[in-house]
Amino acid sequence: MLNVNETFLAIINPAAGGGSCGQRVGAALDRLRAAGIRLETAETSAAGHATQIAREAYGRGYRKFLAVGGDGTSYEIVNGLFPESGSQEGRSQENRSQVSGVRSQGVLAAEDQIEDRIPTLGFLPLGTGNSFLRDFEDGASGVRGLEHALEALEARRSRPCDVMRLTHKDGAIYYTNLLSVGFAADVAALRHRRFQGLGQFGYLLSIFLCLAWLDRRPFPVRLEEQGAFDSRRCLFLTFNNSKFTGGTMMIAPDAVTDDGLIEYVRWGPIGRLGLIRNLATLYDGTHTRHPLAERQAVRRVEFQLDGPVDVMVDGEVLTLECRTIDVLPSALRVVV
Repeated sequence: MLNVNETFLAIINPAAGGGSCGQRVGAALDRLRAAGIRLETAETSAAGHATQIAREAYGRGYRKFLAVGGDGTSYEIVNGLFPESGSQEGRSQENRSQVSGVRSQGVLAAEDQIEDRIPTLGFLPLGTGNSFLRDFEDGASGVRGLEHALEALEARRSRPCDVMRLTHKDGAIYYTNLLSVGFAADVAALRHRRFQGLGQFGYLLSIFLCLAWLDRRPFPVRLEEQGAFDSRRCLFLTFNNSKFTGGTMMIAPDAVTDDGLIEYVRWGPIGRLGLIRNLATLYDGTHTRHPLAERQAVRRVEFQLDGPVDVMVDGEVLTLECRTIDVLPSALRVVV
């Protein structure tokens, strides 16, 4: 009989990586099975399908999931797991604050139930974008990407991870990497809508066109419910859980995935030449030292937007009227 609590459900996007994911996944899964890891598989067939698969599987008792694809596959799975697994989040915080050192048998049982609800997410990065895992790779070892992910799974190596929650006019979405508005979202939206089939050339073309237009505009936000909304023009705002976007761009060098905080990064209305001169600093994280840059670690962000805007969230492009961002601390375990 299948023990779903001890079995990873591998949710596979065969179209990821330009279709190469479907060709490469077999060998990776065989290696994991040889290491004694129990696996079941499910393939996606359309956008949003991974969310549906994860939500239904969680309802059947699965607690371990494997995202096979890119950042978009992980994003969809997370949105299938939450708010399902997060429905006890408020109760969890209340229980932990009440006990405050009192370790009765009933409290221990209640905390065990809470832990049983927390899902675990592993990764087989076989897509084009795999930014989240970069935070955990050891550059000195040279072990990166798929090999790093396989070794983490074989070693049963997991750790807590926060989940960010964006509420918007029509509901809520959840993410583990970052959400961005402004220049980065403009580039991603242009590529998605007009140059999706052009690969890396489409990405570079989108950057060039957005540089030509360079729409620096305000996105009024307030941090920690303090003071007035900040309506200054900016190049971009990002609200981060982890450090990287686009695979290698270190947009939030101070982000920590399990500190219970949103790493907020703002870059003011830098000009075209200034952006071109400083573009390399976005890849090593030193852009936050620029006079027009700001960063702050916060627990809550509020928006005061006039209407929907393009956002890039974990590699996906959406158009949303954002309201708030807050944190579900350690609501997920990640195998990294």
